[in-house]
Amino acid sequence: MKVFSLKNCDTCKKALKWLNEKGITSSVHDVRADGLSREDATSIVNGLGWESALNRRSTTWRGLSDDEKSDLDDAKAISLIVEHPTLMKRPVFVSGDDCLVGFDSKTQSELETRSAG
Repeated sequence: MKVFSLKNCDTCKKALKWLNEKGITSSVHDVRADGLSREDATSIVNGLGWESALNRRSTTWRGLSDDEKSDLDDAKAISLIVEHPTLMKRPVFVSGDDCLVGFDSKTQSELETRSAG
């Protein structure tokens, strides 16, 4: 499983610690330090839908122009996320074609179920 996160994000830190405690193997990709490829962004947006993948409450979002924020669709969201990786909600857990975002109890349960199977 690949985890897309931010090193300084408290939720991401919690998620990575939890994965480690549960013995769930993962590789970590820091979107700020490592960037985000168009291929990864496309996979995430296709797996989640752009509405779930794009963090419209972020500081980065508020800094975008009105033109950048308008007429959103998958292609535009992918381009924005590639250009500004911190626009992506996180953490994002990717395993094959499956994607999960966030770290609530539902996500934790799904991660445990997927790692067991």
